[in-house]
Amino acid sequence: MPRMIFIERDGARREVDAPLGLSVLEIAHKNDIDIEGACEGSLACSTCHVIVDPEWYELLAEASEDEEDMLDLAFGLTATSRLGCQIIITEEFDGLTVRLPANTRNMLLG
Repeated sequence: MPRMIFIERDGARREVDAPLGLSVLEIAHKNDIDIEGACEGSLACSTCHVIVDPEWYELLAEASEDEEDMLDLAFGLTATSRLGCQIIITEEFDGLTVRLPANTRNMLLG
């Protein structure tokens, strides 16, 4: 089974199983990693924002226009920012490393 690494807000590295076909958001939730995912993966928020390690970023499919729109609302946006709900694990992503941003912005609570 593929594995992936989350770098949590405090800098701690957590390596977890990354079942094929699940999103980074789903994997985070299965492992009690602090990613909110307020819209449950429906591309209506940016609370599953992750910062993808640059060596992995180029392997990801290009972000959709809807994802780009939601990323514009994310706190601490970087050049390798993506939404965790949009990254689906395949064999190619064994070892994928993502960092949690310092904070999130939940527009759904407004």
